[in-house]
Amino acid sequence: MDTLDTADLYDYRTAAQPAVSPSGDRVAYVVEEFDPEEDDRRASLFVAPTDGSREPHRLTRVADASGPKWSPDGDRLAFVAAREEDVARRVGRDEDDEPDDGKAPAAEDEDEEDEDATGGGGDDGPTPQVWLFDLALGGDARQVTTFEEGVREFDWGPNGERVVVSARDPTDDQRAYLDELEEGGPVETERLQHKANGVGWTDEVTTYLFVVDVDGGDGRERLDDAYGQGAREPIMGLQPTWGPGERIAFASNRTERPDDSEAVCLYTIDPSGEDLRQVTDESLRALGYEWAPDGERIAFLASEPTNWYVPNELRVGRDEPGAHDSVSPDLDRTVMLPPRWADVDRDGTDELLAGAGDEGLTRLVRADPTTGTTERTFAAQGRDRELVDFDVGGGTVVALVNDPRRGHELYAAAAADVDDPDAELTRIDAVAADLLDDRAVPYHERITVENADGVPIEADLYLPSADGEGEQPAEPPEAGFPLVAAVHGGPMSYDAPTFRFARGYWTGEGYAVVRPNYRGSVSYGREFAERLKGTRGDLETEDVTSAVDAVVERGLADPERTFVTGFSYGGITTANVVVRTDEFAAAAAEHGIYDDRSAFGTDDNHLWHEWEFGLPWESPAKYDDISPITKVGNVETPLLVTAGENDWRCPPTQAEQLYVSVRKQGVPAKLVVYRDEHHDVGDPDRAVHRVETLTDWFREHDPGREADGGTGGKE
Repeated sequence: MDTLDTADLYDYRTAAQPAVSPSGDRVAYVVEEFDPEEDDRRASLFVAPTDGSREPHRLTRVADASGPKWSPDGDRLAFVAAREEDVARRVGRDEDDEPDDGKAPAAEDEDEEDEDATGGGGDDGPTPQVWLFDLALGGDARQVTTFEEGVREFDWGPNGERVVVSARDPTDDQRAYLDELEEGGPVETERLQHKANGVGWTDEVTTYLFVVDVDGGDGRERLDDAYGQGAREPIMGLQPTWGPGERIAFASNRTERPDDSEAVCLYTIDPSGEDLRQVTDESLRALGYEWAPDGERIAFLASEPTNWYVPNELRVGRDEPGAHDSVSPDLDRTVMLPPRWADVDRDGTDELLAGAGDEGLTRLVRADPTTGTTERTFAAQGRDRELVDFDVGGGTVVALVNDPRRGHELYAAAAADVDDPDAELTRIDAVAADLLDDRAVPYHERITVENADGVPIEADLYLPSADGEGEQPAEPPEAGFPLVAAVHGGPMSYDAPTFRFARGYWTGEGYAVVRPNYRGSVSYGREFAERLKGTRGDLETEDVTSAVDAVVERGLADPERTFVTGFSYGGITTANVVVRTDEFAAAAAEHGIYDDRSAFGTDDNHLWHEWEFGLPWESPAKYDDISPITKVGNVETPLLVTAGENDWRCPPTQAEQLYVSVRKQGVPAKLVVYRDEHHDVGDPDRAVHRVETLTDWFREHDPGREADGGTGGKE
């Protein structure tokens, strides 16, 4: 069986955003693919029956699609896409048009009409709008909205005749500024949250909710009291959710200084724009709204805006101020995936299903809103694959999972069977099967190690497999495999058993890969996560090196051929590791922050730094202590440093500082900056380049490279 080649990344497919139809018999979802010719990532919309009776059907082919949602009757499927303007909006004449004089319109007139109709796409192309397929009648998707600045989010109204959307609505002065900006004018802002990663420079334009008639052309009504504010709004949006009882939930921050607050407050409003209610206050960050079928209660996730280490709670409340309570007080686990109402017992009583991080694994929990108790469920998932997302509809649960050997797969089960560990799951789509069925995949196991402080740490270990199918580990070389310690970001995150292309490629090349859930990782309870609060470097380094030592002690890894890498907070941890130890042969710090004092205000996370460490001019010693750049004189490890040119989560200047400081001392170092990338490496060619660059760096500085004939650990 062939091992993965870096070119195989172009053929690797993943899935996201499952949406189950109201009757439960169909599921829509997004499949992300690479387009090598255009060097772009594509997101296509698929629909499949939940009983597995036929192969999934591709709905969209000409443009990306996201956020699929079924109409209440299940006949129509709406989504957001930036497509060329609907032809139905471009043919024929309006009543106010001049009579035809027999001459074809000038080309420039056509261009002006097209630009106005598509929302000012101009050179940047069309803006995202709501489109819908009528699956009962068939045919292509129909354009529903025509907002000049585009649409970000939407939800169906209960009768299927209207949708609520969030869209920016600039004033005349703001429009003039945006036009000037597009022509190369200067950025001007008075916002404290002056930038957001992946969004750009923020401005004063307000995002409102609009109610739009699905079949009414351009008919729409702005809800003047339903607008977004706050430091998180540019990234999290307004999250409009229209309940069955004619109330719309949305997110905003109406504090005195909204850009100086991490709070996200839950509001509700009537679709007429009347009767605004604030359900939660600034003591919470409320996300992921889900109305109960009775239209009187609403479930959501709640976290502390000034302590992200505290596990997210699942809350349920009535549609009135302060009338909400935790229904997961006994869980002590972060609820990661938003709730869905389901009549699990088929007794007419609705309960909640949500996805919680539980000891390095996302799994379903079942919550009873009347008793405020939760229990773990969906045992048929097993402990060796990760729940990525799920949805519920018509008594059917569809789960998107990631298996270390098979990648993303979509399964369906009856909601009543989620408590049955022997429940039969119907596989709807093996998303990556076309590639992975013909390639060697890793063997995976979960290991537990004890660090020097006596704290048990879990880690996911990936090894070359004996048969290529991931069932048994390959026999290691006499000295052990070369080992890559790959550190997750966050730190309020965790590693779970999953397939990722880089680790599949590395194990195919003969490397072992270990991914430790260091202290600070969520999913192990508040005490474990909060051990990292207010510190940086020492605990993570100890946990990473303890995981590596444990693999070495088992004879699976060569102690002379170990490497460490990580992305985002994993990059920060990588830098902290190499300023504290020289036991690794080489390291790669990707897209991290290394000088916290200079990062303050140049990234988009200044509020996080403030609540955890204080202000840098008030606590300079603390900022110096947590910054690996102040200890960079200790580095002896060859270091690769990468960054995104437009990364405003971890600005590229941070990578430059670290690179120059290491290179200045004569230590081998290399800087790679991905042009036009944010806090990610997304385009296909760059994603391939990233894997190849990391691997080449490890090979270049591998002391055992010549001894094994230049093949890494691969036989």
